Amino acid sequence: MTPAEEGTPPRKRYAKSAAIRQRVVDACIEAFGQSGFYGATMKDIAARAGMSHTGLLHHFPTKESLLVAVLQYRDDRNTVAWQAALERLGETPENTVRSLLAAVVANELEPGLAALHASLSAEATNPDHPAHDYFRERYQFFRTYYEARFEEMAARGHLNTSMSPRALAYTFGAMLDGLELQWLYGKGDFTMEDVFEEFLSSISPTE
Repeated sequence: MTPAEEGTPPRKRYAKSAAIRQRVVDACIEAFGQSGFYGATMKDIAARAGMSHTGLLHHFPTKESLLVAVLQYRDDRNTVAWQAALERLGETPENTVRSLLAAVVANELEPGLAALHASLSAEATNPDHPAHDYFRERYQFFRTYYEARFEEMAARGHLNTSMSPRALAYTFGAMLDGLELQWLYGKGDFTMEDVFEEFLSSISPTE
């Protein structure tokens, strides 16, 4: 604790520290999204956050710790949006798929997160990248989870496609990543939500 902080009430110190950490995470999202993990530097991130390099190291001692914080922030934000939508719609296999729209829209509202995902997920295909295991496990969990949801939909007669649940899960993940990437190139050309809705309509039973 710095001398200036010694007389500060704990609640105010916590709020100030949380605000500083969020400012750093925001700066890191921008830096990693533009330059990737390897291209971004701690000094650049500190400058973007409006603080000294030493001040940054006080909160995040390594660039790897920054990477963890940024990925956790994105996951937490998407999870909150997804769960809120699922609670609103009601928990069914179809709605677990449809609720992902909320996370897609959340990323659309914060372009830096979409750029971050596009940059890091491609860069992390290198097994030596510090985020390699994170993305590998994330994709594996996504495919397994949504394959099970598509299997449930198929068992109920709620799919209108010749694709297997496994192929649908792979296609679903690829579509989401591809949409984010294309949206970054032409934000005014389409909304990810509209395309997502058309995909869901294409695999749902016709009236």
